[in-house]
Order: sequence, then C-alpha cells, then structure tokens
Amino acid sequence: MVKTWRGAPAADGYRMPGEFEKHAGTWMLWPTRTDTWRLGAKPAQDAYRRVALAIASFEPVTIGVNGSGYEHVRRILPDKVRVVELSSNDAWMRDIGPTFVKNDATGEVRGIDWGFNAWGGLNGGLYFPWDLDQLAKQKVLEIEGKDRYDVRDFIMEGGAVSADGEGTLLATEQCLLHPNRNPRLSRTEIESRLGRCLGVRRIVWLKRGLADDETDGHVDELAAFAAPGIVLLAWTDDPGHSQYEIVREAEAALEAQPDARGRRLHIERIPLPDPIVLSASECRTIDRAAQSFGRTPGTRLSASYINFYFCNGGLILPAFGDRRDREAHARFAALFPGRKIVQLYTREIALGGGNIHCITQQVPAGNRE
Repeated sequence: MVKTWRGAPAADGYRMPGEFEKHAGTWMLWPTRTDTWRLGAKPAQDAYRRVALAIASFEPVTIGVNGSGYEHVRRILPDKVRVVELSSNDAWMRDIGPTFVKNDATGEVRGIDWGFNAWGGLNGGLYFPWDLDQLAKQKVLEIEGKDRYDVRDFIMEGGAVSADGEGTLLATEQCLLHPNRNPRLSRTEIESRLGRCLGVRRIVWLKRGLADDETDGHVDELAAFAAPGIVLLAWTDDPGHSQYEIVREAEAALEAQPDARGRRLHIERIPLPDPIVLSASECRTIDRAAQSFGRTPGTRLSASYINFYFCNGGLILPAFGDRRDREAHARFAALFPGRKIVQLYTREIALGGGNIHCITQQVPAGNRE
C-alpha cells in the first residue's frame, strides 16, 4: 500500500541520486497539445516514440497517455514499452512527474510530489489550466507503488536542478528565485527546503539559464553533473552567439564554488548548436489559444546538447541538424566510454520548448531492482 508522508525526506535518510546512477526504469508522457506542438502533435509524437524506443533498449519505459489516445499509442509501440492511461495537460515528465529519492541503508525509493504551476502560474506561465499535471506525480507513484512525500506547497520542477548524488545541487537563481515560483520564501529558505527534501548540503548557484529558455532558466539546458565533481557546461567561443556571455558567467560561478565535499568542480565544455528559430510555415501549423504561450515567426528557442538523458549503459543525445551535432557526439563518446551514445534528431521537441531530458524522468534502482 502506498503511503503519503509529510515530513522531510532527508530526515528519513533519503537523498536525490545522480541521474547517472542505476535506474529501475524511465517515465514519459505522450504529447497531444496542439497549441504547443505543430501539425496536431504528430511530428512531436514521432520524436517521442524514437526517444522511448532508444531508452527501452537499455531499461524499462512507461508512457502515460490521455485516455483517447491509449489504443493508438499501445498499437504503435512494442510490448516492452508499458503504456498506461494517465491524463496530463502537456508532456514534460521531467517537470510534471515526481522527483525520486533513495534511502541507501534500506534500498527503498520514494517520490516527492512538488507543487507545479506550469512554469510561472498566472505570472508568466506557459499555459492554463495545469490541473491534470498537478495530479500526475501522485498517479505515477501509485502505479510504481512508491511512497509519496506531499510537498505541494513548494513549487519546483525537475529540470530546475541537477544533483551529483553526494549532496550537491546545480541550479539557477533566475529560476528557483523567480517571484512566480515561491515568492514568499527567501533564498535561504529555498536552500533549506531543498536540503530537507533532497538531502543536499550545498547548492552551486548559477545566475541565469540560457537565453530564450521559456522555463525561466532551467539548469538542464546549461549544465549537468556527469559524475560527482564533474560538470558538463554548454559552451561557445563565438562572441556573436546569443549564449556567449551567459556560459562564461556560468563557468566563473562553477569555478568559484566547491561542491558539498569541498572539491573544486572539473568542467567539461560541450559545444552549443545554433539557436532554434521558428519559421513562418512552422508557426502556421501550431494552434492558437488565449491561455498558452505564443509562438510567432522568428521566435527563438534555446537548443543544447546538455539536455540529454542517462540510461543504464547508454546516453540519449539530441541532434538538431546542426554542424556541431557530430562534434557533440564525439565529445560525449570520449567522456563516457562505458556508455553507448545514441543520438536522435529532436528538433520537433525543441520547437515545443525542451528536449530529451525534459520529457523523461528516471526511477532510481532500489533494493527490489
């Protein structure tokens, strides 16, 4: 029986594992929102399907689908991908789904049910309503049979943080301190809350995320832990690139702050592709709605190879049809010789405002896996 807890996970011996640690499986959601995804979401669905199949070659995958789409999705995916009916307003499982924490002494895994307000609520949020999204975390935990920490009074998205599994968290001030998330809490109070929930002792703060990121600067486009003490950082040497100043500012911040164990962070630079720019033809195929984020010709969206996904023995990497795709693959292959690098063309996901990391959520392996 799944139990709901209202205490602090860290006090109960739980920590947020690094994403590079062993998984029991991966969760995703099926995209259908036509004011986010063009052409009735069909191109995005093709991209999501390719991501799901790639991950499923390494570990179990579950996809949540709105009821009307269940039969179709079940028919187009192989039996090794579990398909469940799970309603949502959109398909960003990283932010809509629970954050899993693990007790190393017992091997038990539980999930945190954060508050969610569609990246800003009525003050800059990306759509309204988000009522179905708010229930998704609890539903995932019920299906997984994992106990749930009720932390809905605190707004947090999974893409806003990256953990090293040893007490250090990467985050941006732009996102976590934004007044449209937790306006009544000070920086110190937010740090304390994340420490009590995720078992982290130090937050390495970066000032802002990438330009043109509509989530208010999620860290998962800019920087991510590759392992304890090692950070992958999006990078460009082109002074004309829109991210040139931002990545240098981030590198300086990473160099100035040690991790929770007092180590100086080692930084690996990962080349940035050119920004995604919406064309007039693409915009014409996106539905218009008063309560959703507008997309007009010339709208720029951030693109980054940092928005990748670890899975057991593998790593799923974005490609954009960019001249740096091949270089990015070579960099990841050199950095992770023990993992198979699978690179997928994901421009359609980027058009929606995210990428592979944003649409996935790992379940850490516990004592039963």
